[in-house]
Amino acid sequence: MNEAFSSRTARSVPQSVSTAGPFCEDGIVPRSPVSVEIRSGPWDLAAIESFLDSAVIPLRLATQGSSWPLVQSLWFLFDGSALWCCTQRDSVVAKRLRKTPQCAFEIAADAPPYRGVRGRGIAALDPEPAADLLERLIARYLAGRDSSLAAWLRARVADEVAIRIDTLAVTSWDYSARMKRPSTA
Repeated sequence: MNEAFSSRTARSVPQSVSTAGPFCEDGIVPRSPVSVEIRSGPWDLAAIESFLDSAVIPLRLATQGSSWPLVQSLWFLFDGSALWCCTQRDSVVAKRLRKTPQCAFEIAADAPPYRGVRGRGIAALDPEPAADLLERLIARYLAGRDSSLAAWLRARVADEVAIRIDTLAVTSWDYSARMKRPSTA
């Protein structure tokens, strides 16, 4: 998982977060060696990366079960070519991804202007980077790092696994221009 690092996708790590381990070394998120295939949409890779880096909303992950698909919301990070999430080792999503690693996702806000990224990829589960990843997700999604939710998540870290979704094929959409409100002058 330490294949390559890029300063372009570096994110600063709070002092209290350990930077040891395979997921985060010297405050830099490792870049996946696999590229992102852009299937369609108005955004190039730089615009997609910018959106994914700034969107502090959950990723909706679709997984296949024995009879019905399931959509679950998960916090995520993007490393330039892979999406990263955390879940409990024995969660429904982990069990489904172990059985069928092909998945689909969407990252989009529920409020106008509607824009986002959706696509598909191949998921892999790995317990090794889970603790570092969980700290980064807490820093990204929780304003108060020492909240009761953060403490509860940290207390369960021994059973967390990282989900890495790569081999991404993505589509973007952005309806900002057509959804602008007329000015009232």
